[in-house]
Amino acid sequence: MHGQVRELLTGYGRIDGLWFDNLRPVGPQTAALWDAENLFRMARRLQPHLLINNRCGLPGDFDTPEQRVGRFETRRAWESCITLGTQWAWKSDDRIKSLEQCIDILVRCAGGDGNLALNTNPMPDGRIEPRQVERFKEIGAWLAKYGRSIYGTRGGPFRPGAWGACTHKASAVYLHVLRWPSDGIVLPAIDRRIVSHTVLTGGTATVEQTGEGITVSVPPACRSELDTIVKLELDGPAAGATVARLGSGSLALGKQATASNVFRSQAEFAPARAFDDDPATRWGCDWGTRAAWLAVDLGKPCTFDRAWISEPYDRVRRFELQAERDGSWETFYRGTTIGEGLSVTFPAVTARHVRLNLAETTEGPSIWEFQLFAPKEGPRP
Repeated sequence: MHGQVRELLTGYGRIDGLWFDNLRPVGPQTAALWDAENLFRMARRLQPHLLINNRCGLPGDFDTPEQRVGRFETRRAWESCITLGTQWAWKSDDRIKSLEQCIDILVRCAGGDGNLALNTNPMPDGRIEPRQVERFKEIGAWLAKYGRSIYGTRGGPFRPGAWGACTHKASAVYLHVLRWPSDGIVLPAIDRRIVSHTVLTGGTATVEQTGEGITVSVPPACRSELDTIVKLELDGPAAGATVARLGSGSLALGKQATASNVFRSQAEFAPARAFDDDPATRWGCDWGTRAAWLAVDLGKPCTFDRAWISEPYDRVRRFELQAERDGSWETFYRGTTIGEGLSVTFPAVTARHVRLNLAETTEGPSIWEFQLFAPKEGPRP
C-alpha cells in the first residue's frame, strides 16, 4: 500500500486529505501490520498540509464517527460520515433521509464542533439517483439562506441538548432550535452579556438573561418546522466564554448502570452512556438484537413520577418501565414507540432499581438518554 499512497501523493498536485478505511485486521495490531508510522511519515513529507483520518491504527488528525453524530468535542477535530440512505452502496428501493433529518444531522454536527461528510452513492451507470439529487438541492437551498450560521462557525459555547445545538462566530451565537420544549429554551449562565437578538428564520423572540441563566422563547407561529435560528449578539467574543453547567436534574444521572447487551462490548456504547446527560453519547446493542433491557441503580430508594427517554433510529416498538420489588421486576408503565424524545408520566413510584425493558425492536436498539424525575421536577431543555 505504501507505493500506491506515494503515487497518489506525488502525481496529482496538492492533496489535502487522506482517508483510510477498512484496513484489516482492525485492532491494536493494525498500525504495525501496515507500518503506519512510516506510512504517515512519508505522506506528511510529500504533502505537508495533509490531514489524515484515524483508521490506519494511529490517531491521525481527526476522528470519524460513522452513521452517527459525534459527541461535543472542541479539543480534537472530528467529522461524522453518514449515508443519505441506509447503506454505503446504492440500491433502488433504499429509504433516504428526509430534509428534516438531514438538517438535524448537519446542525448537530456543527453544534458539536465537528464536520459532516454526507454520502451519496452513484447508480451502476454513474449517475446520482434523482431523489438524492433533489435532497441535496434542498439542503443547498437551506444553506443559501442560513449558511452563515453553519459555515466558518465553531460548536458551542452551549452544549447540544434535546432542543438542538448552537454555533458561534466572533461575538454571534446561533441557537438552532430543532425541537421546542413546552416552556422554551433554558440555557446556563455565561460570562458575556447579550446585547441584541434576532430570529434569522423570521418572527420575534423573547430573550431573558440573569445570573442564573438564559431563557429563550419564540411564539409557535414564528417557529420553523426545520430549524428555528435565533442569533444572540454578545458584548465580546463567544470563543473562550465561560459557561456554567446546567444538568437535567435526573435522579439517574451518573448512577451505576447495567444492560443485557452492549454493541461489540465497546465502552463507547456502555450502559452508563444513557445516564450521562450527554445527548451525543448512547448505549447500543449488537446487530440482530430484537429485545434488550437497560437498568439503573439509583443508590437508594427514590420517588419519581416522570421519565424522559431518547433513542436514535426509531427501532423500539414496545417497551416497559419496571421497578424491582423483592427480587422481581414489576411493570409500572407500558408504551410502544420512543423516538428522539419521549416524556411519560405515571403515578409516583418509589424504587432503587429501575429498568427500561425493550420488549420488541426492529433492530439492535440504542438509547441516548434515560432520565427519571422526582415529582414536580423535570428535565431542563
